[in-house]
Amino acid sequence: MKILIVDDSTAMRMIVRKTMRLAGFDGHEYTESEDGAAAFAAIKANAPDLVMSDWNMPNLTGIELLEKLNAEGIKVKFGFVTTEATGEMRQRATAAGASFLISKPFTPESFKETLGPFIK
Repeated sequence: MKILIVDDSTAMRMIVRKTMRLAGFDGHEYTESEDGAAAFAAIKANAPDLVMSDWNMPNLTGIELLEKLNAEGIKVKFGFVTTEATGEMRQRATAAGASFLISKPFTPESFKETLGPFIK
């Protein structure tokens, strides 16, 4: 499976990747983007099977990325890994078609539980 991790923090992208491994999601092809704009280009060039995105990023936020993908008719499993997880954010994410929203701090167990249905 091709999984795209989108976060403006290099350290956080590394932590997400490590947590994926600790959750038992080895053997997948991981790529990374530093913001929503770079992720949009990457998704158009080489569509991943799953996008895991931060919410707040420069250039194009995670929710703006998801809304732009929807506007272009690009369908991809998409979810958020973010520090903010208010009820309003969860509603907006769900309305835009997000499959999940994992709030930081997270654990390998929360990744396994949340992502298990989406990762083959």
